[in-house]
Amino acid sequence: MKHVGIDVGGTKCFGVLVDDSGDVLREVRYPTPHASELINLLEAMFRELEGETTLGVGVPGLITADGVIKASPNMKGAHNIAVGPELRERLGIAVHVENDATSAAFGEWKAGAAMGAHDAVMVTLGTGIGGGIVMGGQLQRGANGFAGEIGHMIIERDGVECPCGRRGCWERYASGSAIEWLSGGIEGKSVFERFHAGDAHATHVVNTFAGWIAEGLASLTNICDPEVIVIGGGVIESFAAKIELLREKFSAALYSSEMRPHPRLAPASLGERAGAIGAALLVADSPR
Repeated sequence: MKHVGIDVGGTKCFGVLVDDSGDVLREVRYPTPHASELINLLEAMFRELEGETTLGVGVPGLITADGVIKASPNMKGAHNIAVGPELRERLGIAVHVENDATSAAFGEWKAGAAMGAHDAVMVTLGTGIGGGIVMGGQLQRGANGFAGEIGHMIIERDGVECPCGRRGCWERYASGSAIEWLSGGIEGKSVFERFHAGDAHATHVVNTFAGWIAEGLASLTNICDPEVIVIGGGVIESFAAKIELLREKFSAALYSSEMRPHPRLAPASLGERAGAIGAALLVADSPR
């Protein structure tokens, strides 16, 4: 059987056609539209990808159990958009709508860096921070489908203001946008280039940044005790050459570090396809 998965991002909608193993057969991409046109685009992408029976969609933000977008930070007008119910009615197929980072976590668990793990956490470090959690061999969605908003853990009380309206959220200290703030306005890519060249200021920024990432990873480990933490997103791709630095910071931040097994820190293996592949494969696993 073939399945279609679509990952809705802040700037693009990326769709794939996969088989039951998650192998990609076709892919398409389009600019992300205004929320009022999202359902029309998703329907068109599904038909273009020649899906046979199922459609999975990953969207950033708060997604209800039946597939309604309650709020999405990267899409104008995305409030109470009934993506799941409307697409089921139009297409007459099984449709599953999930948070995008949760979809990416499922993709990495079923077909990527967390394959075979019984307990795993996915952390996506991009403009913000998203995540997904697998515990006891089950993807965790929470009572309302909103589980995994790890970027909004408070790690610095009364800290830097977050776009969510609160202060001290993890993503304000450990995301791509945090690099620019920590460096005093230098673009993240340039910071890493200067770091690799031995620049003292960039080295200080990257060491501070790694410490903030490690603080969040340690908290997630204390809560979930995973076998593996998969780290994805554009930030980690720039940081990959110094993954040992992150491991050192993580070990120092972890509770009773010397007395316990540490989770494996693994770079994501599916790249930009993770969310779309996960969304496609989620339909068969979904209770909805």
